[in-house]
Amino acid sequence: MRHFLDFEKPIAELEGKIEELRRMSEPEGVNIAEEVARLTIAVDRQLRATYAKLTPWQKTQVARHPDRPKTKDYIASLITDFTPLAGDRAFGDDAAIQGGMGRFRGRSVVVLGTEKGADTESRVKHNFGMARPEGYRKARRLIELAGRFGLPILTFVDTSGAFPGIDAEARGQAEAIARSIEACLEAPVPLISTIIGEGGSGGAIALAAGDRTLMLEHAVYSVISPEGCAMILWRDAAQASTAAEALRLTADDLKKLRIIDTVIPEPLGGAQRDPAATVAAVGASIAETLALLSTSDPAALKLRRRQKFLDMGREAIV
Repeated sequence: MRHFLDFEKPIAELEGKIEELRRMSEPEGVNIAEEVARLTIAVDRQLRATYAKLTPWQKTQVARHPDRPKTKDYIASLITDFTPLAGDRAFGDDAAIQGGMGRFRGRSVVVLGTEKGADTESRVKHNFGMARPEGYRKARRLIELAGRFGLPILTFVDTSGAFPGIDAEARGQAEAIARSIEACLEAPVPLISTIIGEGGSGGAIALAAGDRTLMLEHAVYSVISPEGCAMILWRDAAQASTAAEALRLTADDLKKLRIIDTVIPEPLGGAQRDPAATVAAVGASIAETLALLSTSDPAALKLRRRQKFLDMGREAIV
């Protein structure tokens, strides 16, 4: 069954009526096909009206939608001959970060991403996409591997942030995130990151400090979650919607601020309504971006990447 968000209730009611009609045998004097067509047009109209004016908090809810395609879906659809690589060679493996080698449209690449999971069992297995230090050390290992073999790096970000548990802190969470960011910045190969859902805090930028950052239309990317921001500023998580407005976490805002480079349009009603079309759009955007970066030599790539991050916020300061 389709999962509807709170602000989608009018859409849910219309689609519920369509399902009821389709299950009915056609009574005398009633043309079910015509009624279904009429309601379908009403659903489309309601979707357009609703998604044309989403607030930042509503976009956050869409970004967290359980039916949005996850990292594993992008890998399965876009990467052929995928060989997963596991472990940080120091402590163990972290299922919250998936990675390995494969081919993207015939070209060998290293791919990495945070995986939230699609159901209760897989969410627990992947720790809801919140990685521990060994996950970021695995990411660093694969990024350095890509550099040694001259393979472009594709990353997919979908996490509320790094895992904040005591065990993660004891094993050096902050240092592991910093080293992963360092590896991204120092990679001598193209690194393209795509924010596919929620991009939260250092746990997200640990995989996103690359040459180009692509972002789905209804994804969010921020230094902290709206709930976390609300608890710090107002001591009240109920102020999350206000915090979301202040954080400027939507794709449109971040494009204007030059934090991200490309906004990838989503199907009407969000990625969750047509995962296949969303994955295809992301693949096309990655291919276009990779073609632009492939002609750069390693020194020029690193210099431009460094300057990109140094320039962030400069206009606002001036």
